[in-house]
This record gives sequence, C-alpha cells and structure tokens, in this order.
Amino acid sequence: MQTALLLIDAQESFRHRPYWSESHAAPWFARTAALLDGAAARGIPVVRILHADGEDRPDNPFAPSSGLIRPIEGLPGIAPAAEFTKHRHSALVGTGLPVWLHQRGIRRLIVSGIRTEQCCETTTRHASDEGWEVDYVTEATLTFDMRTPRGGLLDAAAIAERTETVLAGRFATICSVGQALERAA
Repeated sequence: MQTALLLIDAQESFRHRPYWSESHAAPWFARTAALLDGAAARGIPVVRILHADGEDRPDNPFAPSSGLIRPIEGLPGIAPAAEFTKHRHSALVGTGLPVWLHQRGIRRLIVSGIRTEQCCETTTRHASDEGWEVDYVTEATLTFDMRTPRGGLLDAAAIAERTETVLAGRFATICSVGQALERAA
C-alpha cells in the first residue's frame, strides 16, 4: 500500500508561543528526526504542511508577515515531495493535499507534527473519514500543557493519552516510529 508521511505544522511559529519549551520539545525533535530519516531511507514521500492563521500582522507568529511560517529548525533538512499551507485544523481542507494523495495512489498516511490534539488529531479523523488508513505516531507529535475551562491544568502527557484513546481502533492505528516505518514497508 502506498504510504506518505504528513509532517503537520512543524514550523517556527510555535517557538514564539508562550507555552514553548525547548526542553519539553527535545524528545519530539529526536523522534521526529528518526521518523524523517526512516522515511527517507525507505523512499516514503514526506508532505510538509504549514499553518497560516489570524490577522496578517508581524506580531502574529502564524501570519505570513511574521516570517515564522517556515520549517522549524532542528529537524533534518528534507526535500518534501510536496508542501501545502493550510488555514484550518485539517490539512485536507482548502489545500491541494487530497488531490495530490489521490493522484499518487496514496492509501496510508503516517501522521506527525504539532499539536497532538489539534491539527494532527483533526487531520487524522478527517483522513479516516475520507477512507485513508492512518498510522498516528504520538511520539512524533508535540503538544503542551493546557488550562481546562474549569481552571485546572491538563498536562501534555494526559492530552497525548486522551488523543490516543479517542483515535485508537476507530480513526487510526497508534504506532511508534519503528512500527509506522515497518507498516509502510
């Protein structure tokens, strides 16, 4: 089955958010690098998706005028097979990604990127509903602690576990980096 790796929103914009922490992100960088290197070694096409949103002002890290909608530094330099900019949570909305995937006979997607419970999860659900088989590589997704509506703290590990729980068996197969690469072989 033809497979593509989606690298979602791995962009400099996040380094300019108040919740960013280099030490928190370090494991994600390592696992994502391993996934990218493994994909390159196996000839799996990598599709880079960037996110642009909000008012186009230099102080908005997701605005074109910020100059931050570019690949995040610290990952292996890759020449993506394709690159799309999205303006919604799902990478399949308002981009040419679905057409690109169909034209190449891609039936399985490996999902990685930033944020675990937002754009990565939304793209996964959407892709599953559209008929793609999805391998969700939680260790190659990154999220951050969040405040709940009641004022509590939901830590990143709990968010990742919740995401795996709602995706597993319904929308995706939860995989490690190694498992996703094996399944793509």
